[in-house]
Amino acid sequence: MAEIILQSRITCPICGHEKTETMPGDACQYFYECEACHELLKPKAGDCCVFCSFGTVPCPPIQKDGQCCGSD
Repeated sequence: MAEIILQSRITCPICGHEKTETMPGDACQYFYECEACHELLKPKAGDCCVFCSFGTVPCPPIQKDGQCCGSD
């Protein structure tokens, strides 16, 4: 099994600010406040978290088994 990556560079779709963040290892993150423009980011339709929508690396649950948090 591939190693789970916990670092993802998230880009605000409003102002373009980028920041590398550490993702939760076993959960999805539904909200993220941009530190530059203070926009509250939410996942795009069909995505489970802000990292899957705006990050360079999908969240750990997706990396691990391809399923969103809480999926059966």
